[in-house]
Amino acid sequence: MGQAILPGDPPIEISLRRTGRARRISLRVSRLDGRVTLSLPDHTPTSEALAFARAKEDWLRRMLAGQVAPERPRIGGTIPVEGQPLPILAGPGRRVSLTAEGLVLPDEPERVGIRIAAWLKLLARDRLAAASDRHAAALGRRYTGLTLRDTRSRWGSCAPDGRLMYSWRLVMAPPEVLDYVAAHEVAHLAEMNHSPAFWSVVAQLFPDHKRQRAWLKQNGQHLHRWQFTAP
Repeated sequence: MGQAILPGDPPIEISLRRTGRARRISLRVSRLDGRVTLSLPDHTPTSEALAFARAKEDWLRRMLAGQVAPERPRIGGTIPVEGQPLPILAGPGRRVSLTAEGLVLPDEPERVGIRIAAWLKLLARDRLAAASDRHAAALGRRYTGLTLRDTRSRWGSCAPDGRLMYSWRLVMAPPEVLDYVAAHEVAHLAEMNHSPAFWSVVAQLFPDHKRQRAWLKQNGQHLHRWQFTAP
């Protein structure tokens, strides 16, 4: 994948994506983070694809103008953790610690995001492993591994060999939402599809799944608006 810049005020950064599956040039703006992707067939000249993007510039800028601004953790601000906004406070020590007052970490503004992201990932692994273990035991199945990623298109997955993958950002959502996603992926250990039989297994493991699924559809993009690297 390459990069290109569409001149203007402000300039627009475009990711170029060549794929043999594409039959035509297409332009996409991610609802999660505003990333602009220009997809083109393998044999289409880059110049032709960029001309297509320029022709769509008015539409592109309207889409970007409607995007929710990104959020970055900062001392004195808050960060959602298990569905609750926790204050971010400066304090002694070299690590992030959870206290009755909030998250306490060193007063180094340039490393706030990195430190909090690392802490969230550890918390997410703990919560997701516990939920996966519980649902797998209830189902009488075993999973073969658990990994965390920062995925954009899905909150979790289950591979045919029983490996589970989750987005670590789930730990920012209410606990019951994380629990639902764990139940959803563990259910795939029994039904590797989204058939009525699969949803029956999900309902067995987590009866309130429809409400939590709706929460993700409505609020999931707000979890992705958080950026943990320096601008």
